[in-house]
Amino acid sequence: MWVGMVIGTLVATPKDESLIGFKLLFVQPKKFYQKQIRTPVVAVDTIGAGTGETVLVVEGSSARHLIGKPQGAVDAAIIGIINNIELNKYLLEE
Repeated sequence: MWVGMVIGTLVATPKDESLIGFKLLFVQPKKFYQKQIRTPVVAVDTIGAGTGETVLVVEGSSARHLIGKPQGAVDAAIIGIINNIELNKYLLEE
């Protein structure tokens, strides 16, 4: 799992059957204390997230099972909207 921010939506009219009925969102992984994780990913929205919200994302088989399509063309899924994050900088630097 990782934390990211929804930065946009993706509209794909023709798409794989496993994606029909799901909203697709661009999610930028959060950067904590200057450590960049990676570039944005496209994630299936399972909870109604929107642009600007901080979300919790799962990847791989966890994402596919979450949407009920173990063989689907899904790499990432949003599983939660985060209200608050508290981090101890000292603990992260150890």
